[in-house]
Amino acid sequence: MGEGALLLDAGPTVTAGSRALLAAAACIERAAISGVETILPTLSSLLITFDPLHISPDALRITVASLLAQPGVAPPLSARTVEIPVRYGGGDGPDLADVAAHCALTPTEVVTLHAGSVYRVLMIGFAPGYPYIGPLPPALELPRRATPRQQVPAGSVAIAAGLAGIYPDQLPGGWHLIGRTDLRLFDPHTTPPALLAIGDAVRFVPIDGGVLP
Repeated sequence: MGEGALLLDAGPTVTAGSRALLAAAACIERAAISGVETILPTLSSLLITFDPLHISPDALRITVASLLAQPGVAPPLSARTVEIPVRYGGGDGPDLADVAAHCALTPTEVVTLHAGSVYRVLMIGFAPGYPYIGPLPPALELPRRATPRQQVPAGSVAIAAGLAGIYPDQLPGGWHLIGRTDLRLFDPHTTPPALLAIGDAVRFVPIDGGVLP
């Protein structure tokens, strides 16, 4: 990223690390450090871009380290909770039965677990507006599909690697499709264009119209 960027590495534990990065991003944002331009958390790192004419890399590193050494000072990035209505199973969630079999659960138990927690948007990436949401309950842990799909319908709600995602458009993808929402995740003509933002709380809500195998 050049001489005007600082990268914080959260380590190998993605979901735990990403929560720590959200807290770190909130702490740094609240401090309003002169010269800092962008604070961007991902699943395993935090990118801070800055103007080196206003603050040196060493000074920023020292300032950030001092901030993060203070316990209990980081508020959540967002207090907003967004409900995502989901039709589970059937043609909207063609992988639900396979997910249930892999996790030694029934399809209904998968839906109950998936919709039974409040999650956080940990990162936006892969495509404009695509949220990485989690962490999921350990019982829903499973790897990505062995063979990705060339096309996944817009609005598809998917899980893989301890996380949930929602496809904002028709895209290729290798996550397991368990449902679908009619909400539009990304619209370049609205402000902001993305429905979800990093730090938002998310709750999946089953709605009529889903078909459980």
